[in-house]
Amino acid sequence: MENIFEEWNVYAQKKALMPRAIDLGNIESNSRLKIVGITGIRRSGKSSILILLLQKLLKEGRKAAYINLEDSRIKDSKTLLDDILKWFGDAGYLLLDEVTGAHDWEGWLARNHELLKGRLHLVVSSSRKKLVTPSRPLRGRMLAYELYPLSFKEFLQFKGIEIERTTAGTGRIEKALDEYLIYGGFPEVALVNDRIDKIRLLSSYFKDIIGLDVAEMAEESIATVDLFGKYAIETPHFSASKCLNFFKGLGHKIGKQSILNLEKHSQDGYLFFFIPIFSHTIKDRTQYPRKAFAGDTGFMYALSGKTDMGRLFENAVFLELKRRKPPQEEIHYWRNQEGIEADFVVREGLKAKGIIQVVYAIENEKTKEREIRGLVTCVKDLGLKEGMIITNNREGTEKIDNIIIQFIPLWKWFLRDDNL
Repeated sequence: MENIFEEWNVYAQKKALMPRAIDLGNIESNSRLKIVGITGIRRSGKSSILILLLQKLLKEGRKAAYINLEDSRIKDSKTLLDDILKWFGDAGYLLLDEVTGAHDWEGWLARNHELLKGRLHLVVSSSRKKLVTPSRPLRGRMLAYELYPLSFKEFLQFKGIEIERTTAGTGRIEKALDEYLIYGGFPEVALVNDRIDKIRLLSSYFKDIIGLDVAEMAEESIATVDLFGKYAIETPHFSASKCLNFFKGLGHKIGKQSILNLEKHSQDGYLFFFIPIFSHTIKDRTQYPRKAFAGDTGFMYALSGKTDMGRLFENAVFLELKRRKPPQEEIHYWRNQEGIEADFVVREGLKAKGIIQVVYAIENEKTKEREIRGLVTCVKDLGLKEGMIITNNREGTEKIDNIIIQFIPLWKWFLRDDNL
């Protein structure tokens, strides 16, 4: 078994990777006090972060090792984690990829963090959210980092596109934006040039996440989870009752509780996110439909063959908000009794912090009127003074009913550093 550990360590030391927008120094320093857990959707780059961290640590002359625990030769061993510790020793930085697949991983991490505090620094990863929402042994001992597919800034770096505010430079950025929205931000997909290969990769990722994460966690068949996934991709607003009717229409027997479990576990595997309505009552947040968003925009085209730029814009804005927001903030949508809607409300505590409307094409006067009405009504209702509309190409500021509205093209918003 030690030979396998050595193989992974040598592989990680030699692997050439592009940097990501994550502070490796911050992870390193935090691992001296807490167990650092990195989670996120499969293929988003968690392994790369661990490998980049390994290379940084070794360059600094520190003792460190990386092992991928999903290796089929070792993953079923009940003594795997103890065997790694015997091989590595009780001091240094131990980087364990996909740790939640190992036997007694929670107890082992809690035990060794406590016994070897100040000597053994643990940085672990998993494609399952339970890593950062652990049971009692690990509570208070874990510091979480959530990783998403490439941001648009990172995507431009991966493609070697310089940010130039010239006419030609803007044209290159806008062209890259279309590719980013349609094929998403998975690092490997971004680096592949052939569009058929991009679709193949995205389809294989979707199947892997369904089979290796969601189906296993939900204890459902892969066929059932696949149907659920295809429904969630197609629907802007998700409700368990409508999803149940979809299954029944196909002659597929399933209960409502199973649908709710699939909703939960598809979020635990970062395949989908379902955001609730903005309300101060739990009843409203559970009874109203949730807005559904994919873990990567590339899944929408790869699975449906459709290019709905309006939905792609909204999904991409949601993922960027998830990347940027601090842990104390939550994302909702807003709708009043008359059905007037605003796309995103960022909430901190009980109060709304910012409101964003997303619309691809706002040139049509009726569309513009509807989107402005939704934003203004929401801003007034929540007691704010301004809001933002993210568009394809409109830029500027308007004041309507004493509400300041900022219009900004999506690519410019992506390149800003602030949340709203």
